[in-house]
Amino acid sequence: MTSPSSARIHAQQLSLMLVTDSLACGERSLPEVVAAAVAGGVTCVQLREKLASGYVFLDKARALRQLLKPLGIPLIINDRIDIALAAQADGVHVGQTDMPVADARRILPPTMLLGWSVETPAQVEAANDLDVDYLGVSPVFATPTKTDTAPPWGLEGLSRARRLTVKPLVAIGGISTDNIGALRSAGADGCAVVRAICSAPDPQIAATKLRRAFDQGVI
Repeated sequence: MTSPSSARIHAQQLSLMLVTDSLACGERSLPEVVAAAVAGGVTCVQLREKLASGYVFLDKARALRQLLKPLGIPLIINDRIDIALAAQADGVHVGQTDMPVADARRILPPTMLLGWSVETPAQVEAANDLDVDYLGVSPVFATPTKTDTAPPWGLEGLSRARRLTVKPLVAIGGISTDNIGALRSAGADGCAVVRAICSAPDPQIAATKLRRAFDQGVI
């Protein structure tokens, strides 16, 4: 079993991850929403742009890198290793239908983070022999953000995943202030949210409430 790569990230930096959704931001710019979210307590940002061209994706990545680097907030790029390298991001997150994690790890510099979405207990166990920095447990609850996901893990499933690995676990899917504390109690090292922040009237206040509930473990 490989140990977590603590030199690349600390579990506390995964406490509240913002996964971006430009459409959910409405008329507000992505950097505006991200800046407000970070001010409210977001500890990590994952840039996800499934529909953007490579040029637009890279432009957004560079803008967020410029914003986040002075603040010490890691920037992770969803799926696109080429964008992550060109923007000098801190890492990449890949899913089950993206590039295999072993191949991604060979391509990435040893200092860059690598996260992997897991949808079954078997994938959690397999990750123990892979050089990944954290696992995205997806989806932990049903979510309208993605419609092509596996059945939800639920709290019991998340607890089982916790027993199967020592790697940091980041829960994603259907997370709100009402359930984020329970996820920490079930073993999550962090939680990733999309619309709960991007679509909120005030992203800073939304992030503050989520971070406080997670830190306190409110159920």
